[in-house]
Amino acid sequence: MNPASASQPSPGDAPRKWRLGARLNSFFSYPAALAAGLVMVTTLSAFARLDNPDLWWHLKIGEGIWNTHRLPSADSFSFTAYGQPWPPHEWLSQLGMYGLYRLGGYLGLVVGVALIASLIYLMVYWLCWTATGNALVSFRGGMIAYCFGSVGVGTRPLLVGHLFLAAEILILEFGRRRNPRFLCLLPAVFAVWVNCHGTWVFGLVVAVLYFVCSMLEESYGLFVPERWDARSRRTLGCVLALSIAVLFTNPAGTRLLLFPFDIFFREKTQTGAVLEWLAPSLGEPNTWLMLAAVGTAFFLAASRRLSLREFALTCLASGLAAWHSRMLFLFGIIVSPALCHLGWAGDSRRNYPLANAAIVFGCLAAVTWALPDRSALQAQVQANNPVKAVEYIRRTHLAAPMLNDYRFGGYLIWALPEEKVFIDGRAELYDWTGVMERYLRWVRLEDDPQTLLNRYRIGFCLLDPSSAIAHLMPYIPGWEKVYADDNAVIFSRRPEGASTLAMPHTHRTNTTATSSR
Repeated sequence: MNPASASQPSPGDAPRKWRLGARLNSFFSYPAALAAGLVMVTTLSAFARLDNPDLWWHLKIGEGIWNTHRLPSADSFSFTAYGQPWPPHEWLSQLGMYGLYRLGGYLGLVVGVALIASLIYLMVYWLCWTATGNALVSFRGGMIAYCFGSVGVGTRPLLVGHLFLAAEILILEFGRRRNPRFLCLLPAVFAVWVNCHGTWVFGLVVAVLYFVCSMLEESYGLFVPERWDARSRRTLGCVLALSIAVLFTNPAGTRLLLFPFDIFFREKTQTGAVLEWLAPSLGEPNTWLMLAAVGTAFFLAASRRLSLREFALTCLASGLAAWHSRMLFLFGIIVSPALCHLGWAGDSRRNYPLANAAIVFGCLAAVTWALPDRSALQAQVQANNPVKAVEYIRRTHLAAPMLNDYRFGGYLIWALPEEKVFIDGRAELYDWTGVMERYLRWVRLEDDPQTLLNRYRIGFCLLDPSSAIAHLMPYIPGWEKVYADDNAVIFSRRPEGASTLAMPHTHRTNTTATSSR
């Protein structure tokens, strides 16, 4: 064989190199680099989200489903609402959470949160990209959603609900812009969603708004229609009807479907007491960000004209966010694409694959370096829960019943299952039974504290040391402080006949135990 001919490239080498270069340019494109940055920011914040007090009762319910292969239908964790019917409205999310915990412990939970949150913001990024074709603007839209999502990212089923919301809007946009066959995915989404979280209600409203707006053909002032062809409208109508039908395939039937409406329209005690159910305060940055986003959207609409669909969705999201703080996450998912569409379009930025590759690998390295170890995750748990107080209760066998702080209830269900709790994060359950109202009046010092203590024959109280009732308890006759640390304080009822003037014995794990956190 001629050596000179062997050194010459074959005719197929150039196309192969071109295809490889094109793939590398696509993988390390400017949009991909920005997406990697969005994932990095989301992941780094998610690694510190083992702070949700509801995590623990979700895990306990998931554990019960995993072990018994049965869904709970009534309360079994408290002594104040024991046996009260309670629909398993988040059972699939809870089962998934426990599966992550079995697979990887606390690390499995935070990695799961990071993955789900990243998927949400990547879908928002993609929605903004389809509306503008501008990667940098789409990244800004993803970051806007990230800022609003700070109220909802955590180890809880609510995050799964927002994942389905983002996926639904993406499917609707693909069906509107590309091919109506994408819409056929919606019934499957709703069939799973209804078993994961009550946010399926908002998803249904969004789908209905899309359907109504698809039939409008006239302009209304600044608002213009988005005309759908007859075939696409029929497809959306049939898919919407089928999506409603599959909602009834859940294991609890109509009880589960009515649950979100009961939360919104009947439970005034919960929505008026739990922080995330309150209306946004003007002292919170996200409130001003929401007002700025809405104002910007309508200001830009004056010159660019807003579609009826975008207007309806913006009004829906704004109303919900102004009603409850926890709806700010939903607001960010819905409004970010509209803001990007109104403000910018097109992208003339040049592509630099090497710089983009450096960004992608830099983001990957940052996420890998920040991955928390077991001790860091355990420290998060100890910093946010009465871990040492539970050890003390188990060691000393304090006489039940126990009256616990609302925030501690979930952890007690998980870590101290032998003791029934007084209250926990399932606020709707205690609202139905009147326990929530009595507890709030007690903890706010609106009633004589002894009334509640005697009514339920409380043996000891596990309280937040910074609460007003914790400062009052040492002065209530018959009660003494027996334990205190930075996270919790325990008061025990004195045995009958003990002197009320005796100095209480207090077990302390820290010399600064009674200071506020």
